[in-house]
Amino acid sequence: MTERADRIIAALRSGHDRVADLVRALPDEDLTRPSGASAWDVSQVLSHLGSGAEISLASLDAAVTGSPAPTGDFNKQVWARWDAMAAAEHAAGFLTANEALLSRWESLDAGTRRTLRVDLGFLPAPADLATVAGLRLSEFAFHAWDVEAAFNPEAKIAPEAVELLLDQVDLLFGFITKPDALATRPVSVAVHTSEPDRTFGFAIGERVELLPDAPTAADAVLSAPSEWWLRLTVGRHAPQYTPESVVLTGDGVTLDDLRRVFPGF
Repeated sequence: MTERADRIIAALRSGHDRVADLVRALPDEDLTRPSGASAWDVSQVLSHLGSGAEISLASLDAAVTGSPAPTGDFNKQVWARWDAMAAAEHAAGFLTANEALLSRWESLDAGTRRTLRVDLGFLPAPADLATVAGLRLSEFAFHAWDVEAAFNPEAKIAPEAVELLLDQVDLLFGFITKPDALATRPVSVAVHTSEPDRTFGFAIGERVELLPDAPTAADAVLSAPSEWWLRLTVGRHAPQYTPESVVLTGDGVTLDDLRRVFPGF
């Protein structure tokens, strides 16, 4: 797990550097552009990432020092402070807070990375660093795409994050999928992705379940770049963000059906 934690932290660093270069170059008026997240402008996405970095750092520091984990009241205070900021302050605050979190992760030696357990407050038990950093990677990579998509509808999830996220994509299925959006169930879908190549499946019934192998008698077959499959699962899948290489065949379900099942956040 230490190797995975190392890879995730490296992906978070490269992702931060890429987004930071973009954010530093933005004039103030561009911070209020609609982002790839339907309900937020660019500055609100940066506020979410910045406040999340601040909360994550507090949890990490508590674990390293053996102090009590931050409470829900602490989180609310952080969110309230960030909500009161102006757009330009969101951008500057994101740059500072996310750099501080990354630098703290990068400062941990190999032994600490292996043994540290962090209480995030919403999991049943303190989690290892690979899990904690992996959750942050999921949050960061998709919201980084939200920022980039505001300026480039062909934006993609950072390649260094894609393979790591493929290995943990099912963590969110139970929280953000809407199987009831599909009137006719059950439905099974075989999935073939590229860059990297993967073959698996998912079933839509009372819940949405990721399958390790493609169903032999699937109702539909989805072929797509891996990064678009990841964006599908979190609702970053509008037609203007869907490349021509995404193809769904079969009579059981349409792309619009899948968009309703995966509404995102």
